[in-house]
Amino acid sequence: MKNIFFIICFFVGTFYNAQQIYSLRPTEISLDANSYEKDTNNELPFYEGTWKGNWNNKTIFITFTKLTHKYDPKFNRYRDYLVGKFKVINSNGNVIFDNTNFTDDNSKIKGVSFRKYGDKYSLSYIDSDLCDITGGIAINFTDSSKTQLNWKLNYGSNMITNECPYYNTQIPEALPEEIILTKQ
Repeated sequence: MKNIFFIICFFVGTFYNAQQIYSLRPTEISLDANSYEKDTNNELPFYEGTWKGNWNNKTIFITFTKLTHKYDPKFNRYRDYLVGKFKVINSNGNVIFDNTNFTDDNSKIKGVSFRKYGDKYSLSYIDSDLCDITGGIAINFTDSSKTQLNWKLNYGSNMITNECPYYNTQIPEALPEEIILTKQ
């Protein structure tokens, strides 16, 4: 009888302390602390892999990886999201940007969420190597086979100080503002 009581208490305690799971497309404005924004519809794997595009005599390779159940201290919850790493090669074949060897935690491109309306996935871009420039990225598929990706980057209002090595010059363009990427 005593064992039955403990088993019941265990299950009741587990039920009330269970982590609340939400979709990556939540309708809630405010999610509970320590909740989990999970890729319940298994949408993020379609973005995973390496994507290639050409712009301004440069070739870019962006590799997206899905991270699962990662704690986000900014929002005090767990979530699934994409991280992106990129390599840019100029027309002479020289690598001009490459952060593909960074750890996932240090990637410059991190997923935020799906937009409330439509199928666009939002990411943030912060580049400490280029004077901490920032931007918001929106990606979405252009075809039903999900082999082409529309990429749009909107740079933030970046304030460049005199500590920046590019203070009197233009900051190099590491990422395109708009491009169609093809799955490799």
